[in-house]
Amino acid sequence: MTHTQLQPLASETLRTTSIPVDLTPSTPRPLYLLVTGPLSPGDQLDISADARVTNDCGRPSGTRYTVGVGWHLWCYQYVGPGINTGTWSRISHSQGANVTPEGHHLDLHISRLHTVPEDWPAGGRMVVVLQADAHSTAWQKNGGGDCLTVDTGYGQLIVRPWVAPPAA
Repeated sequence: MTHTQLQPLASETLRTTSIPVDLTPSTPRPLYLLVTGPLSPGDQLDISADARVTNDCGRPSGTRYTVGVGWHLWCYQYVGPGINTGTWSRISHSQGANVTPEGHHLDLHISRLHTVPEDWPAGGRMVVVLQADAHSTAWQKNGGGDCLTVDTGYGQLIVRPWVAPPAA
């Protein structure tokens, strides 16, 4: 089956500039988000995303510590502006790494080829989201309010849609 590539979509608009550090990796924040055009089951999305975070936890006079960062791609069906209450589906494996006080910065990169599932409504638009979380066993060292900074100007989310030919 030969797919036809459509115009790539890209977003460099950060949804948040900080990720709270806590104990669990189950509190992600959306970093980048974009809405596709109409899709049908069998279409494919070539997705890539980059971001960078900075570990300033404990600066200037608190305790410095290492923070684990996890990042992943998700999607849900677009139903209107500002509405994200649909069922979220993870479309990538999790990436993860530690950002140490000495390393200070961590580049996040992920890419995935995602096939639109068979139960997708024909013509439905998809929201693709890069999310990340920050966690550490030392998260309360400075009172529990530390955050990683998501650096402006160091990332983007790109989706290259490939549409399947119409059924014969």
